[in-house]
Amino acid sequence: MDEKGSPDSYPYAHNEKSAVEAERVPDRRASVALNVVENPLKVRLAFTPEQTVKDARAFAEQYGMPEHVDLFGRAALVARDPDRFDMIDSLHEDERQALEYERDHKWHGPFMLWYSISLCAIGAATQGWDQTGSNGANLSFHEALGINGVGRDEWIVGSINAIIFLTAGLIGAFIVDPLNYYLGRRGEIFLTAACLTATPIGSGFANTWQGLFAARFVMGIGIGAKNATVPIYSAEMAPHRIRGALVMFWQLWVVAGIFLGFCANVIVKDTGDISWRLQLGSAFIPSFLLMIGIYFCPESPRWLMKHGKQAKGFRSMNRLRANPIIAARDYYYSNVIYAEEVKLGGGGNYFIRLWECFAVPRIRRSNYGASTVMIAQQMCGINIISFYSSTIFVEAGYTEVEALYASLGYGAIQVLATIPTLFLIDTKGRRTLTLATFPFMCIFLLAAGLSLLNNDPSASRGARIGPVVL
Repeated sequence: MDEKGSPDSYPYAHNEKSAVEAERVPDRRASVALNVVENPLKVRLAFTPEQTVKDARAFAEQYGMPEHVDLFGRAALVARDPDRFDMIDSLHEDERQALEYERDHKWHGPFMLWYSISLCAIGAATQGWDQTGSNGANLSFHEALGINGVGRDEWIVGSINAIIFLTAGLIGAFIVDPLNYYLGRRGEIFLTAACLTATPIGSGFANTWQGLFAARFVMGIGIGAKNATVPIYSAEMAPHRIRGALVMFWQLWVVAGIFLGFCANVIVKDTGDISWRLQLGSAFIPSFLLMIGIYFCPESPRWLMKHGKQAKGFRSMNRLRANPIIAARDYYYSNVIYAEEVKLGGGGNYFIRLWECFAVPRIRRSNYGASTVMIAQQMCGINIISFYSSTIFVEAGYTEVEALYASLGYGAIQVLATIPTLFLIDTKGRRTLTLATFPFMCIFLLAAGLSLLNNDPSASRGARIGPVVL
């Protein structure tokens, strides 16, 4: 599926045999099912160094970049064998120095690259803040809106909390493809950020539970669409050498947003009857910053490439790289790989791409693995703590103020626990970390739930609070 990430963000392995076989297999389904694609500029016999330069120059001429034909010729040679650029005699001295500096400084990049990535981090924080704004509000909004009874009222409160994820999955995730197609990455992020700016404010001004429910219904759509686009946008801008690390930075900033949401809950706790309104409404802050900031970011080079705007795409890439030779190398290689993907995958409309999630073996296996992990993560119960930690702490014997501070501590622990993962995920592996952490989550969540069954009035406060805190 061509909307899932940049061409060079896919898992290409060094397997010459599979790459040659991919050329020979005429059947589209069989070719798509192959798991490995080699750098075609290096593997295929047709792509000699001379032919590589010729094709790159023709690419620049064809797409309205005649002033860059020589640059793309040199860049194509670098893309053909990135680790041996020092063997290319035609490189200018400043280009060689730029490539050497990039090789030796993994995190080097121009201001616009890091500005854009920072905006994506704010987009991640938006999700966490939206989630925890209702945490503190759960202590009082049901009383203010007259739904503080049992039975039906409890279902209403639960639905208000849960609706954002229901609409995120059932509506927001399914409109990502058309929104991205017609609006681009920047346009889609701007639209969803505007939605996530307006809906928290609307939640804060709600006077009925129906109004609050409607605001959070729309908020969920924005969350679903935004969450699927911001990581793609980040991956399509980032150099391949740091792209994997940025995946974990997304999670780090999600939990940072959770922590900031708890901070906001504590800050406005003494504002009286409007505290729940401010706790819900404060979630507009990161969304507003994202909405304003995305205007100054360049469009995704890959999106422009896919829509036939190669010259504009290269200008965008040039803003995101430290030197034109680096920009031309990454952009031309992305174009070559994208052409291979189109040849093997064939593209197609929205419904064809959706069907391929289940019909193409390679994509189906990836879909199955990702869905299994995500469903397990969402159903493990940790989101209950994120939504209801303050309520749970009150039921365990805390005062409301103590509960808000305890939730703040929970948010801080999430941030601290995520940081080691940044260093372990590439050394220990995703599967190992998942298998190591899920059992402990099961044990402690079960202990927290069972501890609340202790209604013995003679039991100490610590006996009830201890397992919950743990």
